[in-house]
Amino acid sequence: MSEHILIVGTGRDFPARIRAARPGARTTVFCRLDSVGRVRDPGDNARVLGLRDDAPEQEWVDLAAAVHARDPFTRIGTFGERNQNHYARIAEALGLTAHSPDTVHLVHDKRAMRARLSEAGVDSTAGVRVSGVEELRTFVRRYGLPCVVKPVSNSGSAGITKVTDESGLAEAYARAASSYEGLADAGVLVEEFLDGPQFSVEAVSEAGEHQVVAITAKFSDPASFVELGHVTPARLTDEVRDEVHTYVGAVLDALGVEFGPTHSEICLTEKGPRLIETHVRMGGDEIPALVRDATGVDVDECAVRQTLGESVLPDVRATLTENRPAPCSAVWFAALESTGVLDRVGRLDEARSLPGVTEVRLLAKPGAEVGGLTSSDSRVAFARALADTPEDAARAARGAVELLEFTLKVSPHQGRAI
Repeated sequence: MSEHILIVGTGRDFPARIRAARPGARTTVFCRLDSVGRVRDPGDNARVLGLRDDAPEQEWVDLAAAVHARDPFTRIGTFGERNQNHYARIAEALGLTAHSPDTVHLVHDKRAMRARLSEAGVDSTAGVRVSGVEELRTFVRRYGLPCVVKPVSNSGSAGITKVTDESGLAEAYARAASSYEGLADAGVLVEEFLDGPQFSVEAVSEAGEHQVVAITAKFSDPASFVELGHVTPARLTDEVRDEVHTYVGAVLDALGVEFGPTHSEICLTEKGPRLIETHVRMGGDEIPALVRDATGVDVDECAVRQTLGESVLPDVRATLTENRPAPCSAVWFAALESTGVLDRVGRLDEARSLPGVTEVRLLAKPGAEVGGLTSSDSRVAFARALADTPEDAARAARGAVELLEFTLKVSPHQGRAI
């Protein structure tokens, strides 16, 4: 019987990559109706099925079971945050290999994640789900300021606020309580502020064994927490690097991660590594490309192979120990303070020709409303660069985006006149 893989979510280019990796394999895509138009080359799939955004989880399971009865699925995969809960429940119902519903719940629900890590003795960062501003004040009275207020479930740094004064609690709560695309409003979480440099850790797991592939230094806007830059590898001592490897492995064990790529965001505090959040997926923000440049490991390819049931850990470890040039790779994003309609972008060719720069790409098209930095979707361009040191790579990527010139159309003030 040929392979038939159910992809939950649009899958970006992964359905095509899976079919290419396993000749004769067929793919079926399940996604939300508002995402059907983003499925690439839909006719190359056996079928593409869309469900309402508010469709209950059981409807996803029942539809998958109906297709499975006529055309059995042999495997299941998902390649983003959205719909992971449906993916896990479908896999459980059909007996397919996937992350457990419990693991997906722990990763998505940051309060549940905090509780599990505390129970396991891995991380004692204080965090409480709150249902109003008064409960925020109670937390502050116990743990002090600053604190971080954010949605229990969020993506792309949306809805996160660092609060340094009690006068900002109400606004922070309102911002976190809003709903964000693809993730239901699951409540508000307040956490103690973690002070120290931040990093992301890419790992690949197999049969409960974890291999850290790369540690990436990240640079975020201090007000919105939106990430503006990344560089791989981070400049760390061997002792700190080993500590991070051990800590992330303990986190993944506590959350029940058995296989696949993970993207964990940590802070190196005076007390050691502390988790900000983790994800059972590849990193965003071009991080897989940085990791591939710096280590030779293609995390996206690992995800494809593991979805098809292949073992990847021996190859990952062999690649990491190869004697090969190891450039440092960085990405930097552009964001605009002014608000308006993007008219044009200048000096693109000049930015692309700078030494070390490997890519400059626009994220906002002419005619798009731009301005402000509220989430990762607010960024308008990025540049990637290679260099011999992390500092030089970051400097080259940042220099390329700072060279770009953005022209906006701004509407005149239309307020009342007296």
